[in-house]
Amino acid sequence: MDESTFEQTVNSYYEPLYRFALSLTRQEADACDLTQETFRRLADKGHQLRDQSKVKTWLFSTLYRVFVNTWRWESRFPHLEIGAVEHELPPTPSSVADRIDGATARDALERLDEIYRAPLALFYLEEHSYREIAEILDIPTGTVMSRISRGKALLRQMLADRRQPQASNVIVLEPPKASVAS
Repeated sequence: MDESTFEQTVNSYYEPLYRFALSLTRQEADACDLTQETFRRLADKGHQLRDQSKVKTWLFSTLYRVFVNTWRWESRFPHLEIGAVEHELPPTPSSVADRIDGATARDALERLDEIYRAPLALFYLEEHSYREIAEILDIPTGTVMSRISRGKALLRQMLADRRQPQASNVIVLEPPKASVAS
């Protein structure tokens, strides 16, 4: 879809799509977001649309699918203010927060071998799925899961070793020196 066709499509269908989105969300800001996301997807995938006469149907069905997927996500993971659910959180001893901080975790992650660091960073920091990580790194999904699991174990070990107090009475043994035969 070329730029002028895209612009013409936006001008033709923005208002009806927005009204449909507003009827679904009942919130102006959410309706705007939903409409914008629909047109973003058209910009990304509009070239795949073979029959331009079906663009209206495609736009409305895409908007509806985005709405349903967002609704499902928000139903599974509702946004709650921490004060409203604080009584439901498990108690966290203050020693847990003292044991590790962000800089310590980041330092440990940076010391990991790249084959473990990349999947861990993509999964935990960038929030990609296993499948997406597999595509990004061009490795099988099972390998992604394995590397994340091993990487977490290595991180745990690094952090546990770091927390262990260093013994002051440790004697370092020198390797035996080769004797010179006379």
